Amino acid sequence: MSSQQTIRLAVIDDDSGFVTVLSKRTEGAGWQQRVLSGAIPPEELVAMKLNALLVDLAVLGDEAWGYLERVCEMLPDLGVIVCTGRSTVAQRVRGLRLGVDDWIGKPCHPEEAMARIEAVSRRRQRSRAEVDSEPLVAGELEIRADQFQAFVGGGSLDLTRREFELLQLLADAKGQVLEREAVYQRVWGYAMAHGDRSVDVFVRKLRQKLEKRSPGWRYIHTHFGVGYRFDPEPIGRANVEAPGEEAVAAAPEPGLLIHK
Repeated sequence: MSSQQTIRLAVIDDDSGFVTVLSKRTEGAGWQQRVLSGAIPPEELVAMKLNALLVDLAVLGDEAWGYLERVCEMLPDLGVIVCTGRSTVAQRVRGLRLGVDDWIGKPCHPEEAMARIEAVSRRRQRSRAEVDSEPLVAGELEIRADQFQAFVGGGSLDLTRREFELLQLLADAKGQVLEREAVYQRVWGYAMAHGDRSVDVFVRKLRQKLEKRSPGWRYIHTHFGVGYRFDPEPIGRANVEAPGEEAVAAAPEPGLLIHK
């Protein structure tokens, strides 16, 4: 996102010092910023036509996780950045799995916060650029970027945002083998930590939803020890895949390692 483009940012934070300095910096950069005293209905966020939401979970209290989940589900093209105090690995993983785009620990320099907001906004801008494109049809599957969903026979697969982003990435590279590390970098936005099985877990979830709605087709193929390939094939003509695929697909969901 170029410096000539205005970023519309909402901030839910009661740290007056941080908010004041951030407001001065964003104003100087030509951004539009609104400071909110607490959680507001997601419908009101839609009306603000925001690029990003910066939120301190401490301000939201007990409703923080439920609110994050509602916002991420209802506004799939909104960049959500958590900027909060000390947190555990489990909390950060939970937030990222709900759909949070980035997680910043306090104390945080406003310039770093702005740089992360810009990075998230760029990714969202690239996603929105594809919204008006024609649906991608593969086998019985119809992938709609404008709805962040995929359909079979008119019925939605009910994908989470992360699942959809993974499916769209694989489908856009149809016929190509994408390495796990590259998939993680492009979907999660971070370098993949050693031993992290997030990609395998999400591919397994995608397969389960695809098999349930389109049992006569195989869409995602495993290249054992390398990565995955999207190439729809009727089950009767599907190639035998590399040994070990079923073990990978059926592996229990592991704990994630998030390295910033």
